[in-house]
Amino acid sequence: MIDSPAPLWPGLSGKTALVTGASSGLGAHFARLLAAQGVAVTLAARRSDKVAALCAEIADAGGVAHALALDVADAADVAAKLSGQVFDIVVNNAGTAATATALAHDDATIDRVIDTNLKGPFYVARATAQAMADAGRGGTIINIASILGFRVAGQVAAYAASKAGLVQLSRSLALEWARHGIRVNALCPGYIETEINRDFFATEAGQTLIRRVPQRRIGQPADLDGAFLLLASDLSGFMTGTEIVVDGGHLISSL
Repeated sequence: MIDSPAPLWPGLSGKTALVTGASSGLGAHFARLLAAQGVAVTLAARRSDKVAALCAEIADAGGVAHALALDVADAADVAAKLSGQVFDIVVNNAGTAATATALAHDDATIDRVIDTNLKGPFYVARATAQAMADAGRGGTIINIASILGFRVAGQVAAYAASKAGLVQLSRSLALEWARHGIRVNALCPGYIETEINRDFFATEAGQTLIRRVPQRRIGQPADLDGAFLLLASDLSGFMTGTEIVVDGGHLISSL
């Protein structure tokens, strides 16, 4: 079994999971975390070479992983590749960002962010929830949102709107699908260090941002493990339509 970055959680071993955006960053972290819990993971991303390499890494460590080339923003691709596939856990992690003033957000940028961050999770949730319902079994869907779904920062208008929409989408789907035993919740990270943003947080501007976090530090992917595993497991069986914020207190910082 893979060396687990977190204690084993009851009831996860033997389950199946889909993780989108699994080629890097938090998606890759969540995939490793689930595999370490004995979950058979399907890793979905557009960069099939990246997920294939991660699948090999997980397999070498004793886990079970499968690669799936998937563009979450393409409704036809999602329907073709996910219809009828039943998972116990679905992690809508695929996302993208754009940093520019609202006036500089051109049409292509807006479409890219909204299509990936909001429409994509809707497509994936719809396809996998239908398969769960048809199979007469429940499941859990975890939408990876952001604290920018609750408060805003400059030059991220499309991103903030997409994450706020994802929070509300999670609530709406939870309401509709509770009768099928399908739970839908949102995990809302604050600033988490990954290979994508590590260089920025080492700059003076990045350090200034970190000083605004009440805990005075940047989050690490492992800081999300407890909340993530809670939502993935049956220990959160009476939780649906809710959000868990993991941000070092950033949302409650002074205005």
